[in-house]
Amino acid sequence: MTQTPRLLAAVDMGSNSFRLMIGRVDETPTASGPASQIFQVDALREPVRLAAGLTPDKYLDQPARRRGIEALRRFGDRLRDFSPDQVRAVATNTLRVAKNASEFLIEAEAALGFPIEVIAGREEARLIYLGASHDAPACQGNRLVVDIGGGSTEFIIGSGYQSKLMESLYIGCVSHSRQFFPSGNVDEYAMKQAELAARREIQVLVRQYRAAGWQQAVGSSGTARALAELIELNGMNDSASEHGITREGLERLKRALIKAENANRVKLAGLKADRIPVLPGGLSIMLGVFAELDLDRMDVTDGALRLGVLYDLLGRSHHEDMRTVTVDQFMRRYGVDRAQAGRVGLAARDLLSQFPDPPNERRSDNLALLGWAASLHEIGMTISHSGYHKHSAYIATHADMPGFSKTDQARLATLLLGHASKLSKLSGSGKFLDWRMLFSLRLAFVLCRRRADVKLPEIQVGQRSDELDEGFEVRLPKSWIDMNPLVEYSLAQEADEWERIGKRYKVVYV
Repeated sequence: MTQTPRLLAAVDMGSNSFRLMIGRVDETPTASGPASQIFQVDALREPVRLAAGLTPDKYLDQPARRRGIEALRRFGDRLRDFSPDQVRAVATNTLRVAKNASEFLIEAEAALGFPIEVIAGREEARLIYLGASHDAPACQGNRLVVDIGGGSTEFIIGSGYQSKLMESLYIGCVSHSRQFFPSGNVDEYAMKQAELAARREIQVLVRQYRAAGWQQAVGSSGTARALAELIELNGMNDSASEHGITREGLERLKRALIKAENANRVKLAGLKADRIPVLPGGLSIMLGVFAELDLDRMDVTDGALRLGVLYDLLGRSHHEDMRTVTVDQFMRRYGVDRAQAGRVGLAARDLLSQFPDPPNERRSDNLALLGWAASLHEIGMTISHSGYHKHSAYIATHADMPGFSKTDQARLATLLLGHASKLSKLSGSGKFLDWRMLFSLRLAFVLCRRRADVKLPEIQVGQRSDELDEGFEVRLPKSWIDMNPLVEYSLAQEADEWERIGKRYKVVYV
């Protein structure tokens, strides 16, 4: 009987294009255990050019939003038979900066049929390197990966599959083309200004990256592939047998654009219509990369963000979740009391598990997030014991946390803030707030306040959701509560706190 192949899907909502990649997971037996590889079985690309719809005051205009929603609706149709644990959708720079991103994401998730995560620049860089390193030529030593997207450019140095240095700069082929080459007009002055602007941005990382060094330079994503194809197909490299991007090839391509005076009039083999509006911007950024990092040539790989998302998704299913590694690093960095974090986490997860699974909830994801919140709820104490929960939430909101999306971090920060604060202070966190998770964490915090390994009694919890009586119910043994008067006092305070926001908190001693 033939085994059904396991499929995973990645949706990359870039600033220039939206892309869908579906990969088949192959497990190959090795001496050290099975090794997993992902092979592409299907791919879709929609030239949405989302960044072109960003107004000067950072709002996505209606035409760009419509293009994006229509593309996601088609992707959603292709993914109709996929379960949520098979799909990960990520959004990048334009949706990091757009002021109305949250409104667009509500429509976008409905069109796609799956949650969408807005990822930070360095998390994007980590995933790009993960994808590129699985597809690029073998390299002994450090590898430099440069990914020029529509609204940002990522620079990563790593070794093997592990990234070491990651940076994301706000220069991209769409934004650069709009700024320096309006209507596609290209002349020597505009090209020089665009290249200098790119070099000014890149200068901030040159010293650190050159000190780390690299043995191989790789370009990933659409801009690098398009430049390599144009240079090769039009014989712009010094040797016809030479592949990839070379300094000479970039200079010849620049001269061809300047001679044509407008990107729409340039005659080049292999130039696709949807690449024309962003070609001058992408070329000028790559010229800046070569100049600042003193490159002579660059290999090109098809593996980038989408493939990295697939391998990251595969790692999560194999219990190799980068978020777990990040949380462990934070616990060490901030000197967390691991025993106490473990007590709170175990109790919180046990409490949440008693609630029935609502439709569309990914219970395993919520249990994992609740555990991470318990692990990190005291990290703010390294700043101050007074109001430490605020400091914990601030760190989770603003720190670079590899593996976590911006949405993950917002949900985590809400739990860290809410585990010890007045509930009325959370009024602006509605989108990221799961009341059952917060209830479980707060109750676990109360039950474990003694910071000792004591056996907790059997505790039953439930949720009341009728129109007249929304809230929670807690049932504890009367004999145990008689021996723990501080818990009884804390539960009475907790009940008052929940009732202030209109949710009944009933404590029953049995």
